[in-house]
Amino acid sequence: MPSSSPSRLAKRLERCQADLKATQAQIAELSYVMQGSMVKRTKRCGQPECRCQHAPEYEHGPYYQWTRKIRAKTVTEVLTPTDARLYRQWITNGRRLRRLVARLYRISERAARYRAQENASD
Repeated sequence: MPSSSPSRLAKRLERCQADLKATQAQIAELSYVMQGSMVKRTKRCGQPECRCQHAPEYEHGPYYQWTRKIRAKTVTEVLTPTDARLYRQWITNGRRLRRLVARLYRISERAARYRAQENASD
């Protein structure tokens, strides 16, 4: 005897289809996407008389750095504050896209299992 009735499998497949469409809509809402990470740094200069040498609140900066991998090499760029704001959002979008694509895989795997059960019950 099959583990699920045909109507139950059909409802599960419909739920997969609804989840698929919802995930696709979320992907469509994304703008630019980037990989990597962003850090905000301050620095001490090499001048012994500079006040940055004596107190952290006087360090130079902030400087924004974007780091990512290109052909297995770590690449870092210094960004302007304006670019840093944009890139931070694009990196967030990239992370969201990866999560949504992972969700698409899970939905597809579920649908494949339900279709196999449906075909087995025929």
